[in-house]
Amino acid sequence: MAAYPNPDGLDIHFAQLEGNDDIGDLWEAARQAGVKPGTIRVWMTRGKIEPILDGEAGQYFHLPTIRAAAAGGAKHTPADPAANSRGPHLQAA
Repeated sequence: MAAYPNPDGLDIHFAQLEGNDDIGDLWEAARQAGVKPGTIRVWMTRGKIEPILDGEAGQYFHLPTIRAAAAGGAKHTPADPAANSRGPHLQAA
């Protein structure tokens, strides 16, 4: 299950019938989140989001869910952003 689940399929269907444009492709999802399309793919791989439709025509996303995931931020924020797997970066004296 995704960290930011999509609404029920019937809710999405009725929203579309009412003319609500809350469905978008990969590129539109990236625009809504303010990230690159590759980031959307990473979020899918990590289980943060999932497409509502995934087929030969491409992947489609619920855009309010994408915006919520983007506003939610990262799961882990390092104490020292300059640190990496080898430890903190030290400036030469």
